[in-house]
Amino acid sequence: MIQAITFDFWDTLVADDSDEPKRKARGLLTKSETRLQLLSDEITRHHSEITRGQITAAFKHANDTFNHAWKVEHHTPTVATRLKFAYEFLQIGLTPGFANVVRAVEEMEVAIPPDFCTGVNDALAQLARQYKLGIVSDTIHTPGRGIRQLLEAQGILEYFSHCVFSDEVGASKPKPIVFERASAGLGVPLAQIAHVGDRESNDVDGPLALGMCSIFFTGVLDRGSDKTRAHAVCKSYADLPGIIARLNEK
Repeated sequence: MIQAITFDFWDTLVADDSDEPKRKARGLLTKSETRLQLLSDEITRHHSEITRGQITAAFKHANDTFNHAWKVEHHTPTVATRLKFAYEFLQIGLTPGFANVVRAVEEMEVAIPPDFCTGVNDALAQLARQYKLGIVSDTIHTPGRGIRQLLEAQGILEYFSHCVFSDEVGASKPKPIVFERASAGLGVPLAQIAHVGDRESNDVDGPLALGMCSIFFTGVLDRGSDKTRAHAVCKSYADLPGIIARLNEK
C-alpha cells in the first residue's frame, strides 16, 4: 500500500530548459554561455595572459569532471567545487571574485525560473490530502536551497514533508542512501513509497532495487517509456492521482 510519494525535480516538477526562451527574450546569453562568460570575465580580470580558448577548455574540463562524478560515481560536486576544477586545470589559485561567480551561477535559475509542469499545483494539493510527499532530486547548478526557493515561489513547498537534495546528502540517485534518507524523513518504509521521475537509471532502477514503487514521468521529455521497467507511466499531472489509486488497488 502506497503511503508516500517522492518526486524528482528537474524535468519532473519543472521543465528544465523552459527558462532559456525567457533569457533569449531578454537578450541574455544561454545559461551555459553565461556561466562560461562569468568564469572568463573573472579569470581574465586577474590573469590577462590566459586566453579565452584556455578558459573554454578549462570550463569543458570542469563540466566533464562533474558529469563523471554524477553519472559514474553518483554524487554531484557543488558549483564551487566544479568551478575549482577549472582553476586547477589552468593551474592558478582562486581569484578574489570567485565566490561571486559561484553565487551568480547558483542563483541563475532562481532569478529567471523554469516553468513548472501544467497541473502540478492541483495534483500535489490533492495528493497531499492522502499521502506524505517528498522530493529526491539531484542538484546540478541550483543547490537545494535554490530549489526550495523555486518551490516556495510556486506555492507548493508546503506540500512536501521532507526533501533530499544530492548537494546536501553527498550522494545522488540511484544510490540507496538518497531514498533511504527520504524514507527516514517521511517516516514511511521504502516498500510503501512511490517515486516519480523522468530517468530510467535514476528514478526507476534506483527505487526498484529497494523494493519501492516507480512511476516514469514523460510530461516534459519521454526518455524511453516504451522500455521502462517502472510500475506505471505518467504523461501528465492530471493523471497522477488516478495512477496512484490504481497501483494501490493491485
